[in-house]
Parts: sequence; C-alpha cells; structure tokens
Amino acid sequence: DWREVYPGKGIGHALLPIITKQAGRCMDCGIPFCHQGCPLGNLIPEWNDLVWRGDWRAAIERLHATNNFPEFTGRLCPAPCESACVLAIDEKTTSGAVTIKNVEVSIIDRAFDEGLVVPQPPEWLTGRTVAVVGSGPAGLATAQQLTRAGHTVAVYERADKIGGLLRYGIPEFKMEKRVLDRRLDQMAREGTIFRPGVNVGVNVTGQELKARYDAVVLAIGSTIPRDLPVPGRELAGIHQAMEYLPQANRAALGEEVPDQISAAGKHVVIIGGGDTGADCLGTAHRQGAASVVQLEIMPRPSDERPHTQPWPTYPMIFRVSSAHEEGGERRYAVSTQEFLGDDEGRVRALRLVQVRFENGRFEPVPGTEEELPADLVLLAMGFLGPERDGVVEQLGVELDERGNIKRDEAFATTVDG
Repeated sequence: DWREVYPGKGIGHALLPIITKQAGRCMDCGIPFCHQGCPLGNLIPEWNDLVWRGDWRAAIERLHATNNFPEFTGRLCPAPCESACVLAIDEKTTSGAVTIKNVEVSIIDRAFDEGLVVPQPPEWLTGRTVAVVGSGPAGLATAQQLTRAGHTVAVYERADKIGGLLRYGIPEFKMEKRVLDRRLDQMAREGTIFRPGVNVGVNVTGQELKARYDAVVLAIGSTIPRDLPVPGRELAGIHQAMEYLPQANRAALGEEVPDQISAAGKHVVIIGGGDTGADCLGTAHRQGAASVVQLEIMPRPSDERPHTQPWPTYPMIFRVSSAHEEGGERRYAVSTQEFLGDDEGRVRALRLVQVRFENGRFEPVPGTEEELPADLVLLAMGFLGPERDGVVEQLGVELDERGNIKRDEAFATTVDG
C-alpha cells in the first residue's frame, strides 16, 4: 500500500474529529515561542484560535499569510514549533505540546475541499521576467510570490515533471502526489510557467538565462550525497538513497522503471538514521524486503529532552516515524568498516564495529567487530551541498566555506541579477 498512512482522504481529514479540541489547548501566549520555533514565522496562535472558533475560512487566510504550501509542511516538517510550545515545558503536567502540525494540515486539506484555495493571478503585469531554477518547495514558493507580484515567472526543472524532491524524493506513503499536483494546478492558473525536462547548465546555460530574464533565482537544493569511502564500496548492490527512492516513487505511480533497484526478498541495510533513511525503510517494507536494518553512528537519543538542549530549542530525542512503526531494526553507535562481497562482485555483508565518541571523534570499541548480512545497502547519510558544475560554475557565483551558494542578508548571490 503506497498511499498515505492515514485512512480516507489523508491526514488532514483523519484528524478533523480531534483538531478543534487540540487547537483549543493553545493558550494564546503573550510571547508565543512557537513563532520562534517555526522557520516561517507562522501565526500559530491566531489560526489555532480561529479553528477553535470554527472559522476555517479565516484560519486558512492566516495560515497562507506566512506559508505558501502548508499541505507540504503539515505532512513533512519536523515541527520545531511543537518543541517550542509553552505546553512542552513540562509535558508530564500539561500532556505535551499542542499538535500544531496536525492543526496546520487539517486547515489546508479542509480549505482545498471547500474550494477556499483559489488562483490569485496578479491584477497587472510589471513587464519583468524571472527564471527560477529548481522546482522544489523553495523554488515553487518563490515562483508563486513573484507571479502574484505581477512578474512573468518560468520555473525550470531537469526532471520530466515539476516538483523536485517533492515529486521523486518523498515517498507516496508520506505525501501523495495528488497533494502536489493540486497546488501546481493553482500556480499554473495564476500564470506561473513550468518548463520540466530542461537541465539548466546543459540544455540552456546560465549565461543564456541571464540574457533572457531580468533576474535568475537559484533554488537547486543540496544534491551531492555524502559517500562512505571504505573498502568494498565499489561492490554491486550498494546505492545512494537518492538513486533508490526516485525509482521506487516512479514505480509506485505506475511508471515503467528499467533495471529498478528493488528490495524485494533482500536483506537491506540502511546507513543513516535520519528522515531519508526512514523513507528508505518504509519503501523497502513495501517492496517486500526479507529484513531491514537501519544503522546510525550516533548513540541512541534519550526519550526525554536532554538538559543541554533546554526548551524552547529543538531537542535531539528518540523519534519514531510511521516507517519505524511498520518494522525493521534500528542500531546505534555502530560504524561500517568494510563492505564484503561474494564471488560475483556483489555485496554480501558489512563488517561493523561499535563506536564511542572520544576526543572529538568516533573511536572503535575493541572486540565488538561483527558481520551483518546484506544483499542491498542504501546510503542515507545526508548531503554536502549543490552541484558545482553546470549552472553554478557558469554563473560564477561564490560558495561559502560549507560549499553552499554564498548570499547576503537579502539572499542575493555575489553575481548581480
């Protein structure tokens, strides 16, 4: 079952019976720390109050005031706002934070159903043109705002369909693509132009975009995966997560995927304990894996907020996603020393060792070496920044010390335009 892990029409509808009560728990704090926790600065107490009062039309207006796509964040965001909720200071006496993320997604799903989300085309055009490179959530939000301001905006995407990571990176069981498509339909009706299948830097150069448009926005994301350069890395059956997940997403949507990487009947090991690893976990389950083990080099987080990460910070605690609830084993404080292969050059096992953090680095614990059988290994260890060649190199923008595109406080790069 590749549909979202909620009954009926999705999470927003599944939660409606309890959402008004949850919204009513919001205390409308004099200093709403949830604002501090939310990177978008969502007006959380305001739309919580409107939901409690039953004014769903006003609630979606306040939600859209700061968030172009609450249907995405309401499904995918890790909800740092909830960690910053005043009710989360002492969860033993307050029953925990308001379920802000669930209120958010219920507002937007109900708004779409009731026809409250409509195109907002500009009243007049400015005559200015903008190219947005990348159609992930950042590129789409930029395009929508600029289109509504009256500029003519074209969104370029190298994949065959618009959506970036939302389209082929996020599994269907976390966000069905109908959720993305209905928003793209609104944007197209507002006047945003979509150009999928165009690899900027290859099919069209950065200089050509600069000459053709008044401004260029780079929203290309972080696509260089972190690798694991240990002996045996060249063996067949070892893949980056973003090789595996897009293929699985295409297959789940009914597309033909030649030579698809599949977990069916295999012993799968996922290296990396974050969200991407959990996406691989849920996908492997649905493909019929024989077993799935997820490895993390860090020690297991505590169940409660560490004293070194006080409220209202976002704490590193033990979290369980829907994919984890479905099965699989999670192992912590282990490091892969080597990939072991069979006579045909395919991976057959990992040589692991337990580690502890000492003197600023992870040190192996003597006597803890072991072999972990594996037919398929997925690397989900994060990303190192945008690709340097192509449009980044062609435009000549500077990079910062972490390899990201350097920008000032106004988000302008070091190259005009």
